[in-house]
Amino acid sequence: MIRTNIDDLVIMAVTGQISPPTLQRSPYRPNNDGLSLVLIGMSGVVYNARVGDAAYGWTGDHVEPGASIAHDNFDVDHAMHYLACVGNEAVVTSGLAAGAKGVVTGEHARLLVDFTPDILEQLCVGDTILLKTHGRGMKLLDFPTILVKKAGPNLIQNWGMTVSPEGKLRVPVVATIPAHIMGSGAELTPEFVDQDLMTGDREALAELGIDNLKLGDLVAVMDTDHRYGRGYKPGGVTIGVIMHGDSVMTGHGPGCQDLLVAADGEIEPVIDEKANLVNILGIKK
Repeated sequence: MIRTNIDDLVIMAVTGQISPPTLQRSPYRPNNDGLSLVLIGMSGVVYNARVGDAAYGWTGDHVEPGASIAHDNFDVDHAMHYLACVGNEAVVTSGLAAGAKGVVTGEHARLLVDFTPDILEQLCVGDTILLKTHGRGMKLLDFPTILVKKAGPNLIQNWGMTVSPEGKLRVPVVATIPAHIMGSGAELTPEFVDQDLMTGDREALAELGIDNLKLGDLVAVMDTDHRYGRGYKPGGVTIGVIMHGDSVMTGHGPGCQDLLVAADGEIEPVIDEKANLVNILGIKK
């Protein structure tokens, strides 16, 4: 068992609403081939893309699985982004699905919450969702130089992490990703928004073995230092979760939300094809 300071963490409620999809009046955006498309996929309620499904192949852009939650007050929305962690419980507090529960599975421009299909059918844009935020300030007591970013206590406790004979933290992931594949989001705070894989070169993705990633997959981004920003550092490792779908825009692709960060090789990724939120958090498919 990995020791943490879980008993010292504050559990705090925040609320947001299911946000409506929007589209600018000049909707065309160029893709990797220079063609202009009308890109859809973000916000609202997505019925047929859930955690555990493919991150690639959707006829949509940055598809956000499940329900996308935001708040129209900027300060409240900002706090919600920093407080919520992957694995936190969500409760519907208004509308036909009031009382139903889900789980936070990632963070994009909005917080992403997974609900079972029967609950999704009852949700409506504008419904209020309460998030029981838990995890901000978490520490791995035996690994003080490894920073916990957006991982809730239930994710940490059920992940299956172990300690190697050399004293490194062994973290199950489905794949390792080289730093040069990472694109949009490099300029953003790791606690706030994800960073996209760049997926314009499909042959390169196949060669790297990352052309079949699923939503909810846990991955290791190698030679990176995402402690207080996002940058390149040999030996550094960032563990993240694939939380939104692919994109046809240059410099974009499936989103990777930072969960654990080590700058000096303290993390040893261990390949495990079952390292997905569906299995770790017990999400019902």
